[in-house]
Amino acid sequence: MTASSQQQRLKDRIALVTGASRGIGRAVAEAYAAEGAHVLLLARKQESLEPVDDVIREGGGTASIIPLDLGSNKRVDGLGPALYERFGKLDILVANAGVLGGLSPLAHTTDPNWERALAINVSANWRLIRTLDPLLKRSDAGRCIFVTSGAAHRTRAYWGPYSVTKAALEALALTYANETAQTPIKVNLLDPGAVATAMRAEAYPGEDPATLKGPESLVESFIRLAEPAWSETGQRLEAPV
Repeated sequence: MTASSQQQRLKDRIALVTGASRGIGRAVAEAYAAEGAHVLLLARKQESLEPVDDVIREGGGTASIIPLDLGSNKRVDGLGPALYERFGKLDILVANAGVLGGLSPLAHTTDPNWERALAINVSANWRLIRTLDPLLKRSDAGRCIFVTSGAAHRTRAYWGPYSVTKAALEALALTYANETAQTPIKVNLLDPGAVATAMRAEAYPGEDPATLKGPESLVESFIRLAEPAWSETGQRLEAPV
């Protein structure tokens, strides 16, 4: 059910959520729409986004579907100009999409796994910053939330591609936070912790997902970080915020 207009904390904000077809991205997208945002749903396949769009519309919210592989450099680069033509600004970026990159010793990591992890977890987010920065600067309160992981610091054996790319993502996001420190843009990292998602199941195939918190448990943290009232920048935060 959509919140009343008096309660909608993101009313009339334009929010882009990557990896919006499932898991954390989907839960955040649906929650943002319920809070009054127009949500730009980004994932690789249109058919995977249509059910999310249906739920949002059934709840009285609005969304736009953007089928885009974040590994497609030219298409990511063209996203900012396309959104400018349609919306003129961007208020919220939730950089949620990521890949595990396989679990294996570094000496056995394949080229495709390494290169895909770098492309999606790091390079795509740099390209998003570059193409969306002009739009975020047109917002009165631009908000960027980059989803990170404890793997960035634990450097566990066999987690090389994921750990390395999440560490790089944190450096990327915090650099952008420093570069925008004197603007209305606020840039933060959010570590959701252990959550029942498809990526978690890939990493821990023997784990019972019923023992983990669901993606819905994170939405309040994402809403708070996206609100115009949020004042901190350059922070690495752990859910709940």
